[in-house]
Amino acid sequence: MNKFTIALALVLSTSLSVSARSANKPLMVYILAGQSNMQGHAHVRTLGHIGMDPKTAPILKEIQNADGTPRVHQHVWISSIDSNAKDAERHGRLTTGYGASGREQKIGPELTFGIFMHKHVGAPVLIIKTAWGGKSLHTDFRPPAAGPYRFNDQQLDNLKKQGKDIEQARADRARITGVYYRLMMTHIKHVLGDIKRVVPDYDANRGHKLAGFVWFQGWNDMVDRGSYPNRSQPGGYDRYSQVMTHLIRDVRKDLSAPKLPFVIGVMGAGGPTDKYGPAQRRYKPIHDEFRKAMAAPAALGEFRGNLLAVRTENYWDLELSGLVTRMGKVKAKRRQLSKDKSLDAKTRKALVEAYTSDLFSKRELEILRAGQSNAEYHYLGSAKILARIGKAFADAQARLAGP
Repeated sequence: MNKFTIALALVLSTSLSVSARSANKPLMVYILAGQSNMQGHAHVRTLGHIGMDPKTAPILKEIQNADGTPRVHQHVWISSIDSNAKDAERHGRLTTGYGASGREQKIGPELTFGIFMHKHVGAPVLIIKTAWGGKSLHTDFRPPAAGPYRFNDQQLDNLKKQGKDIEQARADRARITGVYYRLMMTHIKHVLGDIKRVVPDYDANRGHKLAGFVWFQGWNDMVDRGSYPNRSQPGGYDRYSQVMTHLIRDVRKDLSAPKLPFVIGVMGAGGPTDKYGPAQRRYKPIHDEFRKAMAAPAALGEFRGNLLAVRTENYWDLELSGLVTRMGKVKAKRRQLSKDKSLDAKTRKALVEAYTSDLFSKRELEILRAGQSNAEYHYLGSAKILARIGKAFADAQARLAGP
């Protein structure tokens, strides 16, 4: 038997083994929820950047076929909703394109989460993803047990100075409070109520198991100085931690899953704060306090063994973000030259290209062009970053599930 035959036999036996294991287990259901970073804003063109780093290249091999086409994962399904339109749901077998909806195909954490979760559990997987951009926990996702949103003294003073009707302001806030929590729960129950609609070969005899929940949200709360007036001070985001604990309890209660494994993706856009550059340092106290508040529920005794906080800052790409910052100098140079009316367009272009060549090597420009497709608050729209985060979420769920 030659080497090729042996290798092929090993691949086939492994594939058959996974299929056999999957055939004897219930459908494992995982819920992914949050705002824009759970939606995912990494353009599919940034997938190639994953393969440019030897450390992450194996992940790309799981995402793509040998010819570079996106792999369709036969044992992983997804139902994703990220807008309020009637036709907002996208569902099918997991592949690229289940990131934020729009004209361009994007990915979010769901892609590698599904791939590696299936490897961990050796069973068919269904992902239910509910994520809407620009939504807060303090109001939009506010769970029932947290009670009504309460304006703090500073907010009340500001409303009075603006001549606003306080009772009307409270009524307006009450009308929008918890809307996205309810939309999330409605969609989850809609999918679970007719699984075969999303997973056509679902075997009701094997059934399904609600196996985990991942929360990835935070930007709108972090930047809200009205709701969190002391946000750069210790305890400035305590209200976020409190509402987060209610969210965990209410999700488990509403889904009749009292010990549902729960993972919190701690906001980490910008990377580790001790690595912040000069332009970022003024945000360090705010980002540090918010990250502490997001992770705080994991330290509570009632959640021990069924809740983990994943620090997404650990998957930030310092090389890519450094190149993006450096490219800011090129943009500034271009603006400067555009003001010089003595230069024609061709000369300006040549000067910008020469300046760029001085600042970047050819390899660095390749990384920059391949790696970024969005802003820093969307993790640079980097598939490399979001793929690692999705895998980290799956690894955390696997730890909670135990052997």
